[in-house]
Order: sequence, then structure tokens, then C-alpha cells
Amino acid sequence: MVMRHETFLDHVKERGEYDTVGEAERAARVVLALLGAHLVGEVRARLAARLPDEFALILLNPLQSAEPLPTERFVRATAAWIEGATEQTATWDVSAVLSTVADAAGDDLMEQILLQLPAGYDLLFGRHQPT
Repeated sequence: MVMRHETFLDHVKERGEYDTVGEAERAARVVLALLGAHLVGEVRARLAARLPDEFALILLNPLQSAEPLPTERFVRATAAWIEGATEQTATWDVSAVLSTVADAAGDDLMEQILLQLPAGYDLLFGRHQPT
């Protein structure tokens, strides 16, 4: 089932403790553009199908990444794209957005998403994977 645009942003706003929906939307756009560069094929398409249209398009037309970024570089890249962000605030942004994405994806799809990402992303999605 597709998460509604307002619902998605409300979750991000609440988890990120943002003052405005605009701040939540900015974080969602940046994080989804970076995430889209890390996912390929059917997994990316299935995730996009569960997101609101506007965010699905961002995921499907990502920023280009030469290689999957380790989690700390993913956070650093997020900080670089959000004006005034630090690595600490970007970690918060990433977690707020990706935990909402995880809820929209569901457990089965999340397993497949995590298989495409470097180690450590489970924590950014708020899903601790036992090793």
C-alpha cells in the first residue's frame, strides 16, 4: 500500500522533530535522492511503488553515485546537500527519513533493500540486523 504524501511527511516531521513540514520535505528529498543512487532494479521500483508519487520520482531519478557510500559518507553527503546541516543534524535527517521509508517498505522489501547497501544501513533505517 502506498503511504500518502501528508502521512509520509508527518512521520518524517515527527521523527526529525522539525518545526515545519517544509524542513521535513527538504530532508526527505535529499535523502531519497541519495538512497535512489544506491538501489537498483526491481528493489528500487518496488520501493518507489510504496512511496507518495513525488518521492517515488525522486527515488527513481537519483543523484549519481559511482559506488555505494558507507553510512558515514552517506550522512556526510546528506549534510553537504542540506543548507546549514552538520554531520550530527544530517544523521538525524537520514534516520527520520529512512525509518519512515522502512515503515512504507515493510519487512520483506526492507530485507532486499539492505542486501543492496553496505553494512550499517540497518541502523539508519531503524532496523537492527543481528550479524
